[in-house]
Amino acid sequence: MTAVSTHASTNAERHGSLAGEWLVSLTSENTRRAYRRDLHELFAFLDSGDVDALQAERRHIDLWRTTLTGAASTTARKLAAVSSFYTYALSGSYVRTNPVTLVKRPKINADYSATNGLTEQEARALIAAAHEDGPRSVALVSLLLVTGARLAEVLNARVDDLQHDAGHRVLVVHRKGGRISKLVVPAPVVHSLSTYLGQSTAEGTELASTASPTDNPPIFTTRTGRGWAASEAFRTVQRLARRAGIAASISPHSLRHTHATLALANGVALHDLQDSMDHADPRTTRRYDRSRRRLERSSAYAVASALA
Repeated sequence: MTAVSTHASTNAERHGSLAGEWLVSLTSENTRRAYRRDLHELFAFLDSGDVDALQAERRHIDLWRTTLTGAASTTARKLAAVSSFYTYALSGSYVRTNPVTLVKRPKINADYSATNGLTEQEARALIAAAHEDGPRSVALVSLLLVTGARLAEVLNARVDDLQHDAGHRVLVVHRKGGRISKLVVPAPVVHSLSTYLGQSTAEGTELASTASPTDNPPIFTTRTGRGWAASEAFRTVQRLARRAGIAASISPHSLRHTHATLALANGVALHDLQDSMDHADPRTTRRYDRSRRRLERSSAYAVASALA
């Protein structure tokens, strides 16, 4: 491991190399991005009290926790991030203990999601707004809504990731933790992607074709051919939602949320949706079932009928 700098004035400067090594050890780019921000937030807080990060105690982390705002899940993630950093530092003998270990973490309600979803009517209105905006918007919105993919999975996908498998059109994506998965891409979405990519959907024509073996650009790009930034895609979804007359605050994750609620409302089995959504915990999937509290769905009716 790299030695810690003793001449720098801030925690980020003193411990930048150690933080970089820790971030490299994480397998997910999305996790690295979020955890980097969280650690730098802690570093800045400790700087304000002239506390070196590698000498921080539980009381410092407790005090930092009181400054955190937002959803309980956000606070839990930030504490998880800095705990991961200290665990890594502990493994290299940079610290004697992990000061986050005994810090109280907020309880997360697995049955609740703060994300605003769309009704079926609003989802249709959003697609219509995307059609008015252009082929790239249609391809993005339809892919997110219909497959339930995460925005990062879609933006990281490349043209050659659009494939055929056992009679299905699929998109190969990299999931959380680096796992590779295949998302089924139904015909309407294939058409939207083909239109955006400027390729024919005629029978026998390969959707995922490139100009040369080494030419495999991202599916979603800017006019200059560079990969579309997540921040720009995020703003595009928000702009389309306003154009569609949707009052609630909408994000790309809202489209994933909507996919789940519409799938369950239309009879998709919970375990099948869990696999499609890449949820490790089935409770995460169940919170999208808006009808789960209806009395007519009680298991008591089924058992009574079986014993009649």
